[in-house]
Amino acid sequence: MEPKDYMARALELAQRAADCGDVPVGALIVRNGEILAEAYNEKESLKVPSCHAEMLAIERAALKLDRWRLIDCDLYVTLEPCLMCAGAIVQARLRSVIYGAKDPKAGAVESIYQVLSDGRLNHRPLLVSGVLEQECSEMLKNFFAERRK
Repeated sequence: MEPKDYMARALELAQRAADCGDVPVGALIVRNGEILAEAYNEKESLKVPSCHAEMLAIERAALKLDRWRLIDCDLYVTLEPCLMCAGAIVQARLRSVIYGAKDPKAGAVESIYQVLSDGRLNHRPLLVSGVLEQECSEMLKNFFAERRK
């Protein structure tokens, strides 16, 4: 599968979040071409502030592999990770982070903070942004436009 294929799957997961009233963000952890874990935002449905798609996907992948170091795994996520999720990405030692839309209000990869490229930290994953950016951005814009009505 190509990065766009994985991001398309993450968009499907994001739609599930939207259907449940959560901000539409979907995430996958991929290892050797296999999807190890999938998740979408569940903050609203579970009433837990840390239930971001990235956090849930990282946790599920670690449990599946029975290890916390995900050095051979890649995260695909529809929205630029926030500060909390960027911290978890560093802690999990993910090999790469591929995301769709930038987050100008909370992004911790390039928009507000640059946590994942900070040389003071002990791990810096490969970063790829803008995969299916238009589709990811439109889903978020449509979700918030509907909420404002």
